[in-house]
Order: sequence, then structure tokens, then C-alpha cells
Amino acid sequence: MAKITELRSPNHDARPPGMPIDMLVLHYTGMPTGEAALTRLRDASSKVSAHYVIEEDGRIFHLVQEQRRAWHAGVACWRGHRDINGRSIGIELVNPGHEFGYREFPRAQMAALESLARAIVARHPIPPRNVIGHSDVAPERKDDPGELFDWERLAGAGIGAWPKLGGGWFFRRRAVETFNFGPNDRHKKIADIQQMLATWGYDVPTKGVLDPHTTRVLVAFQRHFRPDNIDGRLDGDTASRLAALIGQFR
Repeated sequence: MAKITELRSPNHDARPPGMPIDMLVLHYTGMPTGEAALTRLRDASSKVSAHYVIEEDGRIFHLVQEQRRAWHAGVACWRGHRDINGRSIGIELVNPGHEFGYREFPRAQMAALESLARAIVARHPIPPRNVIGHSDVAPERKDDPGELFDWERLAGAGIGAWPKLGGGWFFRRRAVETFNFGPNDRHKKIADIQQMLATWGYDVPTKGVLDPHTTRVLVAFQRHFRPDNIDGRLDGDTASRLAALIGQFR
């Protein structure tokens, strides 16, 4: 692992007693420079922090001890849990983000992330489906780490999940059948897809209405698992990927 530099942030508090650390949440800094991000994450008045920051050249900065609750996720939900900060480790990846010139994550940065994340999931009971992005837990508010982040590479390194579309034929067939609804069963089929999204972990209603929140959740799912086509639409390919993931981690 790359050398870790200790730079303490004051922005943390105690985790709730007995709560497991069972999530790893990835972010991008969304600021023009890494230096600016580190300054903000260490400013007591900002009320934000993360456990680690990884620069584009692979340098790792440790801001908050893992046993403490860093303030990185905000209002969020995953698999029914709403105190995401209380049960997660937060890693910020230096990247300007969509506001300041979003770009790919360099090889050195990804290698450092793989090394750090592998050590974190070895220390804590974090299952693959709980290695997630900020946009997954807060789809109405956040887009990070974004569509240029290589989730497939991370899963290939044993960290997180990625749909295996070559297998799971039964589940993928059922997903496409679920998607192909007619005018008489639209309500039920939309509810089925919503239930699948909720089963995977997203906070989504299951009333069979394709409302704006469901569309934002679909965008978040596609940003993570189908980054080459983020349109927020219910289609067979999206349903297939969702079903493949559920089949893999039943």
C-alpha cells in the first residue's frame, strides 16, 4: 500500500454503540484541487469530513480514525439504514467532479484505492453489495463518484459487485419479462422493478408509479452499473443487470 499521511480533521463524533461498520462509501471531492478539498475537509466550520482522501497521484491522506464517525454521506439511505455515516467508511477521491471539469480517475489513484479498500474490507464486515457510491445512497442529491469511475475494475479486484451478464440466464430472462409490460399490467411490472431496486439496496417506493424519485434511482443504478448509457429509463438491459446482481448475491 502507498504511504498514508496523517492529516487530522476535527469533523467527527462517536459511532452509535454496537453499530457495525458494514459499508464503504466512495465519493469524488468535486473541487478544483485536492489541496482545496483537504482544506475544506479539515475546516471545523464546514462540518464535513471523510476517513480518507486519495490524490490523483495515489497519495493517501488519513483524516478520521475508522472507529469514529466521519461526516461524509449527509442525508442518505441504503438497505433501510439511514445513519450511513454511523456504519460506513468514507473515501474521497480527488476529482474536480461534474461542476469543475469531471475527468477519469488516474491509474495511480485507482491502484491506491484498491490497496486501501482491500485492507478496509478485510478489517470490517463489508459485503460486496455495500461497497457503494455517494449517488447510490443519495440519488436525489449526488452524482459522485460518477460514470467515469471504474466500478467493474474495483469488483474485479475483489471489492464491490458487478453484474455477470454471461450467467444467471434465468434471472435475466425474468427481468426482461418483467420489463416487457403491456397497458394492462404496467402498474404491477413497474412495482416489480421497484421492488428489485429496493432488494438491491436503494431507497425507492414500490407503488408501481414511475415517479421522479424512481427515475433518479434508475439513473444512480445506471451510473454505477451501466455507465455508458445513463438515461433513467426502464429497459430490458437495466432490468437484466439488476436481476443478475440479485441472482449473484441472493
